[in-house]
Amino acid sequence: MEWLVILGAVALQVYLTWKKLGPFLSLLIVALLSGLCLGMHPEQLIRSVERGVGNTLSGLALVICLGAALGKILEAGGAVTRITTTLIGAFGKRNIQWVLLLTGFLIGIPLYYNAGFMILVPLVFSVAYRARLPLLYVAMPMAAALSTTHCFLPPHPSPVFLVNAFHANMGKTLVYGLVITLPVVVVAGPLLGRLLKNIPVKTESVFLTKDDPQQPLPGVLPSFLIGLLPVGLITAKLLADHLLDDHLLRRVLDFTGDATIALLISVLLAIAYFGNAAKQPLAATVKWVNEAIGGIAVILFIICAGGVFKQVLQDSGTDKHIAALCARWEMPPLLFGWLITAILRVAIGSATVAGITAAGVVAPLVFSGVASPELMVLAVGTGSVFGSHVNDSGFWMFKEFFNLTLKQTFLSWTVMETMISVLGLVGVLVLELVVG
Repeated sequence: MEWLVILGAVALQVYLTWKKLGPFLSLLIVALLSGLCLGMHPEQLIRSVERGVGNTLSGLALVICLGAALGKILEAGGAVTRITTTLIGAFGKRNIQWVLLLTGFLIGIPLYYNAGFMILVPLVFSVAYRARLPLLYVAMPMAAALSTTHCFLPPHPSPVFLVNAFHANMGKTLVYGLVITLPVVVVAGPLLGRLLKNIPVKTESVFLTKDDPQQPLPGVLPSFLIGLLPVGLITAKLLADHLLDDHLLRRVLDFTGDATIALLISVLLAIAYFGNAAKQPLAATVKWVNEAIGGIAVILFIICAGGVFKQVLQDSGTDKHIAALCARWEMPPLLFGWLITAILRVAIGSATVAGITAAGVVAPLVFSGVASPELMVLAVGTGSVFGSHVNDSGFWMFKEFFNLTLKQTFLSWTVMETMISVLGLVGVLVLELVVG
């Protein structure tokens, strides 16, 4: 029954989107109908909707708004133009995919996916526009790098939880994860981007402003420093947590290294520096911030509605039903860990929830000694990004920010996530043969 409801919900979402109802309203309708069909009491369903809104916005709202504000200031203040021309001049158009791949990878290691995505979106649009390159050709390396680090590498929430749940070695997990990540991200990023380069996508964006030849551009060093400041602050927090005792400096770095605080500090510095560099009064610079937040408001609510759909599936007990069904299967431990997580991911939408739920099912395999804890972390992690579709907030972020149709999002984002998952599983199984 649960499978039929899930399949029907996905089909209805695709149909309503095709009918131009709009993803915000259609996602809410699908979430409510799914909850009722799964046997949820109306009061329980309403609480689940409220919980979905709260859980989604609590982790996303400020990060997305501040990230959009920082991106708009960097663009309008000339910093993105300076960064873009510097990268293109240094590496050339032929190598720009690899530049964005490396940038996404370096930012993706310390930064949560949503924050890294918001920081890099303006750069992607600027590179595509000024180098006259197809948008998906430029965007896929960035997105693949961020997504791969998110599911494979500590200190991201799901890998860290799995390391603790399986009593795995953090250092080994990180090393194994890097070994798998590098080839996977090359295939799912630059190579896939080249296959998708002929898909027509508009490069219009709230982050793009018309070039003004009279506007003085800021310096290269401050443009890179302020643009990457959130990454630096979050990285400093991670290092402090591992290297410093509990004293004032560590507490300060813990505070400034929070994603929201790091972005807020960066926005304030960007307002002060780039507004002055562009010879704009404070009111004009603040207007940039308001334009950015207004431009992404609809996107934020679409993501929120996707979070509601995910929460309804989770609260209805669908994840537990699927986990219990999968537990009766017999197959190699690492493949089993990947498969149960992949099924949960497709069913309930959240990579983190899928990984956490699967951990409870596969943990006995790890503790009995039949599977390496480090490799099981990676098997579950790679399964958690399989087949992202309409019940995943990341799907809608990618679609709306890059002005894609539903079909284009399936062909790009969903294919990319599935490639990362399947290639990651292959990497885990090969590593098992090597390290035993």
